Amino acid sequence: MSTVRISDDAVARACGADKVVAAFDKLGWTVERVSSWGMHWLEPLVEVNGVGWGPVTVDRVAEIAEGGADDLCIGPVAAHPFIASQQRLTFARAGRTRPLSLDDYVATGGWAGLDRARAIGSEQVLAEMVQSGLRGRGGAGFPAGIKWQTVARAEGARKYVVCNADEGDSGTFADRMVMEGDPFALIEGMAICAYAVGSGQGYVYLRSEYPDAIGKLNAAIDLAAPRIAPFRIEVRVGAGAYVCGEETSLLNSLEGKRGEVRAKPPLPALQGLFGCPTVVNNVLTLAAVPHILTEGGAVRYENLGMGRSKGTMPIQIAGNVLHGGLYETAFGVTLRELVYDIGGGTASGRPVKAVQVGGPLGAYIHPDQFDIAFDYETYTAADALIGHGGIVVFDDTADMASLARFAMKFCAAESCGKCTPCRIGSVRGMEIIERILAGGRQADAVEKLPQMHNVRASQRSFEEQVALLEDLCETMKFGSLCALGGFTPYPVLSALRHWPEDFGLAKQAVPA
Repeated sequence: MSTVRISDDAVARACGADKVVAAFDKLGWTVERVSSWGMHWLEPLVEVNGVGWGPVTVDRVAEIAEGGADDLCIGPVAAHPFIASQQRLTFARAGRTRPLSLDDYVATGGWAGLDRARAIGSEQVLAEMVQSGLRGRGGAGFPAGIKWQTVARAEGARKYVVCNADEGDSGTFADRMVMEGDPFALIEGMAICAYAVGSGQGYVYLRSEYPDAIGKLNAAIDLAAPRIAPFRIEVRVGAGAYVCGEETSLLNSLEGKRGEVRAKPPLPALQGLFGCPTVVNNVLTLAAVPHILTEGGAVRYENLGMGRSKGTMPIQIAGNVLHGGLYETAFGVTLRELVYDIGGGTASGRPVKAVQVGGPLGAYIHPDQFDIAFDYETYTAADALIGHGGIVVFDDTADMASLARFAMKFCAAESCGKCTPCRIGSVRGMEIIERILAGGRQADAVEKLPQMHNVRASQRSFEEQVALLEDLCETMKFGSLCALGGFTPYPVLSALRHWPEDFGLAKQAVPA
C-alpha cells in the first residue's frame, strides 16, 4: 500500500486539501497529515516518496496515483529552489513532521534544547540567550536575552511567561504555521524560558480567528505536559482586537480587563501580568529558542545575519505575488531578491509598484529602495519597519492615496482610545487626506473647492494640507502611547513621499 503526505495547515485545507485526502482514501492509500512546507502557491501539495505535485485538485488524484500528472510534478520537494535556498532553523521541521507526533518531534531533535538548559543551569541559559543576539520577532526587535535577564533578576513571588500569538498584521502567517505545524517547538521554547526566569505558569494569547491553531496547540500542550512539568501552559483566546497585539494591552486582556494600552514604566518585565514580573515574547521568538539552546546553537545563531540583526527571520511573502509563502533566511537579504528571485514578481504579471513591509502600519517601499538589506537598523534609517517580517506586494494598479487613507481608517477603527494622538489623530488624518484628494484628483479642482480662485491657489492649498498632514503624523509618531498610533504615519508618509501623483500632487510638492 502506498503512502501520501498532505499538509493539514489551514492554507492547504482552505485550498481543498481535505477533499484531496478523501480522494486518496478512496483509492486505498495511506495518508499522513503533515506540516506545511510553506510553498502556499502550490497547495494542496501532495508528496509521495519525497516527490511533490501541486497544486492538486481531486480530478488529478488518480493520475498521481498512477505516476502521471507530470505537469503538476515539482520533483523532490526538498530540492525545490524555494526550499533549498533557505536557511531554516525555526522552520527546520516544516513539511517533514506530523504536528502532533511526539515521536516525530524527538526524532528531529525535539527536547534537546530543554534537556541541555536544565543541565547547564539558568544563568548559563540566560548568558547564551544574550550571546545569540536573538531579538523579538514580533516587531519591536528588543533583545530577548536582556528581557529574560530582567525578569529573572526582578523581585517577585510569582513570574509568568506569556506568548503573544495575536498575529494580526496583514500578510503574516508564520505564527500560525508554527502553532499548527510544529507546536512542540513553541512549547519547548516557553519551557526553556520558564526555567531560565523561574516561572511556573505560562499563557499563550491566541487570536480567535485561528481555530485550527487553537485546537492543535491545546492538544500539543496536553501531550507535552509530563515533559515540561512542573511548568504549566494555558491557551487564552482573544476576541480579535488588533491593539491586543501590543504587550500591555494583551496583559490587560489576559487579566479580564478592557484591552487598552498601559503607560510605561513600569515595564511588564518588572510589573506585568497580575503585577508580577513577566516575559512577553512572540511565537517566532520563543520557537527559535530550542535551536539556540542546543550544543553550540548560540554561536551558530549569532554568526548568521548582519550587524545587530542576528540569526534568521521567517519572512512571509504575500499580496500580488506569484510565489507566496514562507521563506526563512538570515538577515541581509534584499527586497529585490525576495520579490523577484524568490517571489517571482507579481501574480498579475504587471510591474511592481510598492511593497509594504511590517504589516498594515509598515512603510510602503518604492522599487528604487529594493536593494536595502533586510535588517532592523537599515530599515529604521530608511523610515521603514521590519515588524513581524510580512511583506505584501502591490502592482502598478494600486492606488497609494487610498492605501494611505486606509492606514488612518484602520488606526481609527482599532484604537483602544487611551491616548489622544491615536484616537483623534487618525480621524483627523482621514479628513486631511480626503481634502487633499477632493482638490487634487480632478482637473475641475477649482469647482470642487469654490473658495480657491485659481489652480495656483489650489496648489498652495494642497501644500498646506500636506504640511498639516505631516505635522499630524509627527504628533502621532512621537505622542502616541503605543505602536498603533506611533507607526500609522509610516504608510501614510511613505505613500505621500513616493507617489504624490496618486494624491493629485506634483513631485516637487512633497519634500523628500
